[in-house]
Amino acid sequence: MALLQISEPGQSPDPHQRRHAVGIDLGTTHSLVATVRSGEAVCLPDAQGRVILPSVVRYLAGDKRQIGHDALAAQAGDPENTIASVKRFMGRGLADIAQREKLPYAFIDKPGMVGLQTVHGEKSPVEVSAEILATLRFRAEDSFNDDVYGAVITVPAYFDEAQRQATKDAAQLAGLNVLRLINEPTAAAIAYGLDNASEGIYAVYDLGGGTFDISILRLSQGVFEVIATGGDAALGGDDYDRALADWVLAQTGREAATASDKVALQTAARACKEALSATDIVAISADLSSGNLRFDVKKSDFEAATAPLTARTMAAVRKALRDAKLGVDEVQGTVMVGGSTRMPQVQQAVAAFFGRPPLTNLNPDEVVALGAAIQANQLAGNSGAEDLLLLDVIPLSLGIETMGGLVERIVPRNQTIPTAMAQDFTTYQDGQTALALHVVQGERDLVADCRSLARFELRGIPPMAAGAARIRVTFTVDADGLLSVAAKEQGSGVEAQITVKPSYGLSDEQIAQMLQDSFSTAAQDMQARALVEARVDADRMLLATQSALDADGDLLSAAERAEVDVLRAELLQAKSLSDAKLVEAATKRLADGTEAFAAARMNRGIQHALSGKNIATI
Repeated sequence: MALLQISEPGQSPDPHQRRHAVGIDLGTTHSLVATVRSGEAVCLPDAQGRVILPSVVRYLAGDKRQIGHDALAAQAGDPENTIASVKRFMGRGLADIAQREKLPYAFIDKPGMVGLQTVHGEKSPVEVSAEILATLRFRAEDSFNDDVYGAVITVPAYFDEAQRQATKDAAQLAGLNVLRLINEPTAAAIAYGLDNASEGIYAVYDLGGGTFDISILRLSQGVFEVIATGGDAALGGDDYDRALADWVLAQTGREAATASDKVALQTAARACKEALSATDIVAISADLSSGNLRFDVKKSDFEAATAPLTARTMAAVRKALRDAKLGVDEVQGTVMVGGSTRMPQVQQAVAAFFGRPPLTNLNPDEVVALGAAIQANQLAGNSGAEDLLLLDVIPLSLGIETMGGLVERIVPRNQTIPTAMAQDFTTYQDGQTALALHVVQGERDLVADCRSLARFELRGIPPMAAGAARIRVTFTVDADGLLSVAAKEQGSGVEAQITVKPSYGLSDEQIAQMLQDSFSTAAQDMQARALVEARVDADRMLLATQSALDADGDLLSAAERAEVDVLRAELLQAKSLSDAKLVEAATKRLADGTEAFAAARMNRGIQHALSGKNIATI
């Protein structure tokens, strides 16, 4: 009798077969790949036993390239062709790149995402990131002696739509099947939650080479719920290095005149920073074009030079706690993530704020990759994978533009994803057969103050009176934080939809600024919104009045018509003012002044409807 192997739907019939899934931390300064082996998440080493891959790519003549440690070693000698910290350029235009004059690269200003000129020709940040991801993929395949089934890739919590899409594009270019993008702090929480069996409210303080994230999470029985997220996506260890380098130049009266000087000095500053974590005074030394620079740096000097940077991280922490509606005493622990959290002044600032030492028992360089590997193992459906429910959030609100340039928010920020949310809208004018939809992202009330994501049109709406159509707009945000929008007219079934693949180019500073502006300008925004809404109501009233006069103006005497014209003129005058209450008052006067006219029109309509009919048939 033949034996048949049977299995659960979607599972392998071979109980010994497993899918090789990996978690990848694509970092600003270094990257790692991890997997789950024998129930434990581990980072995979290269042939020399190193688990960390510097996020550096050097392009050489003859279509050759160096990636990782070799590229980093050659950076000072060939800075123009050695691309480091490329994560800061992902999804960004030239105008969005902070301190670009201090960088050695030949940038190409392009619509959307910036380009980089190398001996290989023009390279995009997506292509450079794909080189790093492909190197990690090959490392994993060599370790498995098999193909990689799929990868969970981590991104900063504050990455916007464009930056997430750029990361996904880079992974696909590297030949990786992206199982999911997850936020870096969430990945760290997964690793800590499973290793330490932690439950309760935890803060994840993630200071990497190029970005800072703070997330407040609730951990409970395998459920990882992000309550609030914040941070500064243009702040990291690179900025500490640059601040120290600038301070040393100021103290010595020297300057970094060439691109090689800048790279050499920043490399020396990084080594000095790392050494100061263990000692009180370190000599910084760099070979510049003007001669060797050597200067003794005290730990107190470094801490003073970088104090504003540390203060910026703590301001974001306070803001995240306010968003979560939590007090400091409700946070049971703080998880430290990212190599930059090894700096003593950072750990001291966090301990002082929360009133207890932070958790540092997992390697801060590896913890994000380990958490991503655990999530990848689960998504691959491997037997024995922990049952996790991951509830992430979106960092900025999503909505559409309505009449008058106002934003109607449909998906609020810090909304748990994946999610689908809908709202009904209607037409503005009689006989309107099409609707233009403008999708925006941000916290302000006016479209001009938010970021445009996409535009599309809904056509084929049956002509109806203004306000009669019912158009349902649905926003769907997937588990990767990527958006699609659909619009459907409920009566006719006409619909249109778009997957929002935004043009690259929103700066990280703008994201943080959007949130800051939404609070600092709240009163101003409310006044502006009230004025716009009053003007829209006034326009509707004027349109309705004109339409009524065109149809039944003969019902009014000359004196009555003159009175209506005066009220219309007053409303037009009020509309030009910047006082919403005056506009509302003028609109009400016109509505009250045309009540008798509206009643006369109704009577005429009834007479027409009943004309020639017998009372017995009605």
